Amino acid sequence: MDVDAFVAAHRAEWDRLEVLSRRSGRLTGAEVDELVDLYQRAATHLSTVRSAAPDPALVARLSTLVARGRAAVTGTHAPAWRDVTHFLAAGFPAAVYRARWWAVGAAAGFLLVAFALGWWVAVTPDVQAAIAAPEQIRQLVEEDFEDYYSSNPAASFAAQVWTNNAWVAALCIAFGGLLGLPVLWVLLQNAANIAVAGGLMAAYGRLDLFFGLILPHGLLELTAVFVAAGVGLRLGWTVVAPGDRPRGTAVAAEGRAAAGVALGLVLVFLLAGVVEAFVTPSGLPTWARVGVGVVVWAGFVGYVGGPGRRAALAGETGDVEATAQEDRAPVAP
Repeated sequence: MDVDAFVAAHRAEWDRLEVLSRRSGRLTGAEVDELVDLYQRAATHLSTVRSAAPDPALVARLSTLVARGRAAVTGTHAPAWRDVTHFLAAGFPAAVYRARWWAVGAAAGFLLVAFALGWWVAVTPDVQAAIAAPEQIRQLVEEDFEDYYSSNPAASFAAQVWTNNAWVAALCIAFGGLLGLPVLWVLLQNAANIAVAGGLMAAYGRLDLFFGLILPHGLLELTAVFVAAGVGLRLGWTVVAPGDRPRGTAVAAEGRAAAGVALGLVLVFLLAGVVEAFVTPSGLPTWARVGVGVVVWAGFVGYVGGPGRRAALAGETGDVEATAQEDRAPVAP
């Protein structure tokens, strides 16, 4: 192939493609069509030159031109940090806000079971005896319960707590696909665990120590569990009642939003784990430790009720952006 003749034959096309590529944001409809056509031709020219006459200078020029044309035709994707910023500022809090009443319901049921079962354990010696021997209970109440929070190095303990809580949240959300019924079982198990510990502490007059150690991290931690349970229950209800959308479309949309919530809760549980590892066992007075927990919890609630509410009212659902969703064929109303 005569390289000079090839360049002379197509130079005008390449020059025009370069001009249109630089003006890609201000093109008319006809110019956009021309841009696409010239880009496709330049890509073919590059392939031809590489195979028939790999002139380094020409290959470099055409490679640059084709790359610029591709960017103009397809557009550039927003930087990843913008996606992360949007997720944290709007997507995640909006998805949590949309599931708020499901989370409130999960919290109400959890607390009702926990307090009722805890009271039963505290006032019924036979139940206490069925749980453990008196000396084992005394060991738990007087030493083990408090020592648990300082039994491992703080960083290691925070990682352990974080992993466990993130796993519980992931189970709650994943179980939503099974109509949400297993979510209730997860909540019941966790409520029973807290109730037994609280009931035994109350029976031995150590309820102040129990709440003093639970509340600093438990306010945020349990709220995050309730959010995960609420999202899972909402997903399960979508399977039953998808509304005016096809069931597959509705479940897919809610499932993607639920997956986003699971990712966001990883950060929430990380914060709760840090509080549990560094604040709960610290030497601060009880009021100070609980105060830290209240501040952290209030910050999360404000985050959901402020930016989350505004984003939800603006139409944000926590789903991926429209360009990443599946295409839908038009259907008759």
